[in-house]
Formats: sequence, C-alpha cells, structure tokens
Amino acid sequence: MLTPALSTEGSYRGRFAPSPSGPLHFGSLVAALASYLAAKQQNGKWLVRMEDIDTPRMLKGADSHILHTLEAFGLHWDEQVIYQSLRHDYYNHVLSELQQQSLIYPCVCTRKEIKRSGGLYSNHCRALQHPAEGNALRLKQHHPVLQFTDMIQGQVNTSSSLAHEDYIVKRRDGLHAYQLVVVLDDIAQNINHIVRGADLLEPTARQLGLFQQLNKPAPHYAHVPVIVTEPGLKLSKQNHAPAIDRSTPQPTLCSALDYLGLSVPKEIAHNRAEDILNWALEHFNLQAIPSVSELQLHECS
Repeated sequence: MLTPALSTEGSYRGRFAPSPSGPLHFGSLVAALASYLAAKQQNGKWLVRMEDIDTPRMLKGADSHILHTLEAFGLHWDEQVIYQSLRHDYYNHVLSELQQQSLIYPCVCTRKEIKRSGGLYSNHCRALQHPAEGNALRLKQHHPVLQFTDMIQGQVNTSSSLAHEDYIVKRRDGLHAYQLVVVLDDIAQNINHIVRGADLLEPTARQLGLFQQLNKPAPHYAHVPVIVTEPGLKLSKQNHAPAIDRSTPQPTLCSALDYLGLSVPKEIAHNRAEDILNWALEHFNLQAIPSVSELQLHECS
C-alpha cells in the first residue's frame, strides 16, 4: 500500500478551478466558498483557473460569467486567471519527457470495448506497438495509490484494479486529458492545498500517483460534500443546474455557508457580501464540514 507524503512547505496556496461549460451553479459556489475560506483563513493565496481543456464542451462567455459571479459574492482571486486551453505547449513538453522515459504508450481500445469487458481498462495495449497517430496515449501506472487521507472525508480507499489502471493522458481526438493537465497546472502554480467537491475523490488517487511519478510533492486534499437534488444526482451543468442570481447575493451566500457548517446571524445576513465573508472567516472550520459525500439541497432560509 502506498500512501503519498504530502507537502507542508511554503505558504498556503489554494485554487478554485471551474469548467466554463456553463454558468456557475450553487454546488460550485459551495466548493468555491470552502476553497476561498480555507485559503484566506491561513492568510494564503487563492487562485482561479479555468479548466477549459475539453474545448468542445465549453460555452462561449461562460468564463466571464463565472468570474463576474465570483466577484459579486466577494470572492476575489489573488493572481492572474490561467486557461488550460492556452497551455498545450507545456503539456506537450511533459508528454515528450514521459515518452522519452517510455512511460506512455498508444492504445487502440475504445470505450465500448472497455465497457464490454467490465468497465476498467486491463492495460491491454501496454506491451503492443501501436502507432501514436490517431490513438489515445496512456500512462504506465507505476505508482498506484490504494489509500490516502482526506482532510474532510478521512481515510479513502481505492480499488486495486482502478489504482493499477493505465489511464489516458492524451485523447484520441488530440486533446490532453484532465487527469494529466490538472496535476501539471497544480505543480506549475505551486498549489499545496486543494479544497473541492467530493465527486472528485476517485480521481484524487490517480492524481496523487502522478505527483509521485513526476517526483513532485502532492498537495493536501479536502473534499466537501456534493450538493444533490436527490441521492446520486448532483447539481451540475450537465444536469442543467440553474445559474446563480448574482443581483442580490446575500441569501444565496448565507445558504451556501450553511452547507459548510456556518449559520450566518440574522443581524448581518443582509449586509454586504464582503461583510458576511469576513464573519465567515472568523468562524470557518474545515473540520466542521460534514464528512459525507453528498448533502441534499434544501430551500434557502
């Protein structure tokens, strides 16, 4: 069993990394708030990164809408917003280094074939010599992570078959895969704390393994419960979650804080968003967030 060592060096650097495939919804606001409060409570930096690597799914203007919504809720980032779609040279450079080390290989297996064989890729093409052109590229998994500790969810176990799976780092259509670029960008931005939704718990094991593969210190991870409309159905752009009304942010802000274990006093609930955030910073406690993967959406009080 491998349990990666976590970086504790340097000042706190956190980030919020939305996908601009639609406007910011309530579930993402909860995650953004947790990330922001955790960083600012430690006098750290809070960055925003647009994870727009899957360009066919991106919605024109969604990035601007997300940024304006964050500002309306008093969530101001500390450094320039970066876009993954502008960083292909960086990703290709790392892929070239992995290729020189014989750590990636072309794969011809389709999603349908993998699903038919049980849903997990069996590393079938690792020993074969398929051409790179027109095929996906997979990383040889030499650092499987079977268990890790999350700052909210506690001990997280990963199935052995998933931990040992060689996963895609460059897709058949030529786009770089999320599992690769998220780690490379966290390294480039010196991110050492990641607070995000529990729907990303499973990919975390792969990402921890990649930090080891690249010989880089891994961040601390904390996964907040995902907001769901019913069990297993999270608020998401794919499920057509409504955009947040940013014209009067106070009620939505108070409701979002409630999911993080913070009940805003009525006497300040109608103050400026910045005033409410200042109160939240004084009372926020990461350990008070429920250690569950989901929380049911309820009516705003």
